[in-house]
Amino acid sequence: METYIKFNKSATTPQIYDWYSIDWKKIHKYVKKLRQRIFRAEQLGQRRKVKKFQRLMIRSKANLLLSIKRVTQINQGKRTAGVDGIKVITGKERIELFNLLKNYSIKHIQPKPAKRTYIPKKNGKLRPLGIPIIKDRIYQNIVKNALEPQWEYRFESIAYGFRPKRSAHDAIQQLYLKLRKGSKRQWIFEGDFKGCFDNLNHEYIISCLDEFPEKETINKWLKAGYVDNNVFNETNTGTPQGGIISPLLANIALHGMEEELGVKYQVSKQGYFLNENSIGIVKYADDFVVICKTKEEAETMFEKLKPYLEKRGLTLAEDKTRITHIKDGFDFLGFNVRQYKSIKGMTLLIKPSKASIKKAKQTIKEVFQQYRGRPVGEIISKLNPIIRGTGNYWSSIVAKDTYSTIDYYIWLKIRKYLKVLHPKKPWKWKMKKYFRTDATGVSRDKWLLTDPNNRNNQIIKMQWIPIIRHQLIKYKNSPDDSSLREYFINRDEKEFNRFNILSKRKLAKKCKCICRACNQSLIGDEILKVNEIIPKLLGGKDIYNNFELLHLSCYMQHQFLLKKYGGGKEFTKIKKFFDEKDIIPSSRAGIKLMKQQFESFKYNCKEKWWLEPYVVKVTSTVLRGERNRKVSDLPDIRKTVDFENLSWEG
Repeated sequence: METYIKFNKSATTPQIYDWYSIDWKKIHKYVKKLRQRIFRAEQLGQRRKVKKFQRLMIRSKANLLLSIKRVTQINQGKRTAGVDGIKVITGKERIELFNLLKNYSIKHIQPKPAKRTYIPKKNGKLRPLGIPIIKDRIYQNIVKNALEPQWEYRFESIAYGFRPKRSAHDAIQQLYLKLRKGSKRQWIFEGDFKGCFDNLNHEYIISCLDEFPEKETINKWLKAGYVDNNVFNETNTGTPQGGIISPLLANIALHGMEEELGVKYQVSKQGYFLNENSIGIVKYADDFVVICKTKEEAETMFEKLKPYLEKRGLTLAEDKTRITHIKDGFDFLGFNVRQYKSIKGMTLLIKPSKASIKKAKQTIKEVFQQYRGRPVGEIISKLNPIIRGTGNYWSSIVAKDTYSTIDYYIWLKIRKYLKVLHPKKPWKWKMKKYFRTDATGVSRDKWLLTDPNNRNNQIIKMQWIPIIRHQLIKYKNSPDDSSLREYFINRDEKEFNRFNILSKRKLAKKCKCICRACNQSLIGDEILKVNEIIPKLLGGKDIYNNFELLHLSCYMQHQFLLKKYGGGKEFTKIKKFFDEKDIIPSSRAGIKLMKQQFESFKYNCKEKWWLEPYVVKVTSTVLRGERNRKVSDLPDIRKTVDFENLSWEG
């Protein structure tokens, strides 16, 4: 007899049959921990470990599952198909896609061309978007999770565009600190790259990824081309706007401006700050500002930027590149930055730009045009998110006067809207029917447009949004740094409280801004849903103790598992359970007991099956004379191996 030894290098994984029974807590934890290990290895200069962890991330089935979830459930383009016309919407389709892709190698994929679409820009021109197929988007997210932590350590502290936990508010706050009263830097070089995403040099991008395991795959995506009006076009330069990995590749290509222009920092007990004779830079994707002491120094930026631009295949947009003094002011990311005269001298004030105000008014006008003649409740539901979202974006600057301007504009539109809705009714009748005092009692305003069928549905006012100074993210802090966990938890709580209504803030405070189902922060780009702990079918009440905040995808999973373990849509098992315990479901004891039962939901995944790649050594007896038997004829290791007691490597 002989012993047949089989080395499984690609990791055997069990079949998953139910999308809503996956334990996302463990999936998120594994991927997050691996990202942190990549960041830490790069921080310590351990290049071989970085490559090892990146390979592990790329081959990880947990990363694959998370990428499928992000592309098909969370991202805004989840229902947008590529050139193949395929969409993945249901849980069953996601499982089929996972079981198909889990055996593929990213090295050998052949990307399909992107589907070209156009969206309007604020200057009236059209912005081209390239939409990859679903499979390519998933692979791009897998590669992004491996590449991003490495570059998060390398990126400059003044780069704020398309980076985790960084925003336009950070860029504006950085400008405020560099230009506030007492600063000697008064001259501004406003820069903008012409067609940045369309003209980036492919060779330069690949040279930056010299040690990355899947740089050839990234090169395939860059060269994949696009289809516009059923005509294929090659792409010799640029990264397609619309691809998941494109913003990261653009940031990698644009990295190095501070080094090129000679920006220098000093270290003190308070942290890092600019050298006295150094210029300052603030960058958000392809928009950047260089702050200089004199006009002559600002004019030299054209020449100093030439080597930087030539390497990357870029040029400056002539219509957007200019030199201005801080007294004249300049626009950046929808804000106007300018010094004004005051009693105490010159004061720096940041306000919403005229173009930004005009755009907000146009959006409101379009809503009134679209809902002309429709019930009041519908237009209130449409306007409130716009008012709240626009006001929150301006809430960290000097914007109270702008808030009053927008509120008055909405008031004029409401009067016109009601005149069309009831052309023959007098104003007193409309006033009595549609205007009420604040239902919450917080405001004393008596002229709030109110839905006559639901008096709690009222229009909000932008003036109610408080002005709170944004807290700038510290230097190079990144969420991939495991030592900064508490820092980002506190930061998330403050950000959530700034941008959400009181009812959501109360619910988030109970769970410390952490989703119970996936154990991830509620701050992000996923929609939040209020979940009833005790459903109304079981006597649940509309009280805060009976509510919790979940991500939309987590909410859908929770509802599925509740029906699965609770005895169907009628929750017969849950009713029987509470009857046996002799507890009223809607009571405090009932809510507490229900929360405990949520923790006992079982999942169909093995506890550590995603910790791959591993090597499985399987021995089976092979009789002499049967040496020519095929590997496929051997027993299925999934049936013969005890997965619970395996020793896992990697």
